[in-house]
Amino acid sequence: HRRSPNSLFKASQTCPTMGKYVQAQRKGKSPVFKAHVRTRKGAVKLRPIDYAEKHGYIRGVIKEIIHDPGRGAPVAKVQFLNAYRYKRDTELLIATEGMYTGQFIYCGKKATLDVGNVLPLRSVPEGTIVCNVEAHVGDRGSFARGSGCFAVVVSHDEEKGTTRLRLPSGGKKTVPSDVRAQIGVVAGGGRTDKPLLKAGRAYHKYAVKRNCWPKIRGVAKNPVEHPHGGGNHQHIGMPSTVAKDRPSGRKVGLIGARRTGRLRGVKKTAQDKD
Repeated sequence: HRRSPNSLFKASQTCPTMGKYVQAQRKGKSPVFKAHVRTRKGAVKLRPIDYAEKHGYIRGVIKEIIHDPGRGAPVAKVQFLNAYRYKRDTELLIATEGMYTGQFIYCGKKATLDVGNVLPLRSVPEGTIVCNVEAHVGDRGSFARGSGCFAVVVSHDEEKGTTRLRLPSGGKKTVPSDVRAQIGVVAGGGRTDKPLLKAGRAYHKYAVKRNCWPKIRGVAKNPVEHPHGGGNHQHIGMPSTVAKDRPSGRKVGLIGARRTGRLRGVKKTAQDKD
């Protein structure tokens, strides 16, 4: 017998929607994409801020420089004497170019301006190259932490108590002048100059980071797996731009793009003028 149009409408309401979750959605909840941390050496941070750093300085010695799997920059294991108990504190700092084992490094307001030392930006002259800069006082390092990265102290505003930095991205940022930074360039620079050349090296590079390789293009997938999938030729078949408020399964491509294509000419912004 023929089904009435009404019953067909009800059936279409009850049947599950077709298609798979796109990979970007699965990354949110699946344990498959968690970071691979078993072999990591620990969180790499500046010392917790204390009385010694705020008013004077404290000396540490570099015990060894080690490789941290999944990180491009080497890590320095630095030992400090505990100011309050009879013990030594070991901290993991980002190694800067020129560090060596047995070197003394100094942390604090009155430390000298030498490579590897940790100083508040207030004590650093303009034009100094710094790395592992804090965003807020006491957060123990936020900016310019990747291998070969550095930030430049552009200017100090004494009245507001702020300092302007040029970050590795080329952007400028204003931070409080009391935030700390290491002096120098992060070690391990030029890492990307040598090409990986073969898939096996890329496989091992990302195996210690997280499951983010190989990346399959949306147009190479089937329609069930990606909005850009399917078709007799690999083509997107719709605008590549997509609004910021689209549902997460459709939110692929150039999200919230102000413009696409090649930028021609230099547009002056208010940020560049100061």
